[in-house]
Amino acid sequence: MWSLFAAFVLVALLVDFFAMSKQGAHRVSTREAATWSIVWVGVSFVFMGWLWWYLGGAGEDEAARTLANAKSLEFLTGYLIEKALAVDNIFVFLMLFTYFAVPAEFQKRVLMIGILGALVLRAVMILVGAWLIAQFHWILYVFGAFLLFTGIKMWWAAGQEPDLDNNPALKWIRSRFRIAPDYDGERFFTVVGGVKMATPLLVVILLIGIVDIVFAVDSIPAIFAITTDPFIVLTSNVFAILGLRAMYFLLANMHERFHLLSYGLAIVLVFIGAKMLLIDIYKIPVVFSLGFTAVTLAVTMILSLKIPPKGTPGGAYPFGAKKQDEQT
Repeated sequence: MWSLFAAFVLVALLVDFFAMSKQGAHRVSTREAATWSIVWVGVSFVFMGWLWWYLGGAGEDEAARTLANAKSLEFLTGYLIEKALAVDNIFVFLMLFTYFAVPAEFQKRVLMIGILGALVLRAVMILVGAWLIAQFHWILYVFGAFLLFTGIKMWWAAGQEPDLDNNPALKWIRSRFRIAPDYDGERFFTVVGGVKMATPLLVVILLIGIVDIVFAVDSIPAIFAITTDPFIVLTSNVFAILGLRAMYFLLANMHERFHLLSYGLAIVLVFIGAKMLLIDIYKIPVVFSLGFTAVTLAVTMILSLKIPPKGTPGGAYPFGAKKQDEQT
């Protein structure tokens, strides 16, 4: 199972890279993004069906059918949670692209590099996390408390505009690199006035890498609340991430419509944190976790469409430059 999964991921990435190199830099249309989003979701459900069949879901052995049903449900729940948390990633990516005025035709490559980094990072963190849980059961309580804190923090931060000008990571990057004022195609470095400088594209990729680390720290404990099976944890994470690039281009123009989604994600994180803290007292069924997550996200998305946002955020400018002329 591990070998087949690894082979599938490598093939999927090669196909994605080949398609990207063949198309070159171009603006991804909503239709193209929707098509790839459907493909990735479909592939994820095909994998879940294969997993169910491989574990004996269609056989006559009752124990095998029970195991197949349980593992498939764990995968589906984990996939839904990770996919929902990935939406928050998308909104942060959108903020970075807007702040640095990244041309639409360059965004695809940046996201692909970010996704590769996220896959490697999460694989390492999941394997380490699984080992820690196997060795130290009390780590689950640490994860649960962390998720409770993260959910409450996300609730209070929802609707607030992040201040990138004062972001420590951006300040650190600016102190280490000379940053060119303009883009130079898809290059990461350029020469301006005889001086080698980093392009804004490199800065964006570095910041996305930092975002990947932050979100991995949040999302990985969340999936361990559903299952401690490393295979299910890793596969649900990977399948959620593989479709992230297509989902970004699909939702990039609709982020304001789902302005209440962060509140729903906060509620889900608090619920999962509580589930993890209660694991030795009462084990909340996976099917209930799946239903609670789906209903919470659906309700917040519907309310987002019904209730208009309080205000429209102002424009953002590369490197924090202020607008000089309102008419311009």
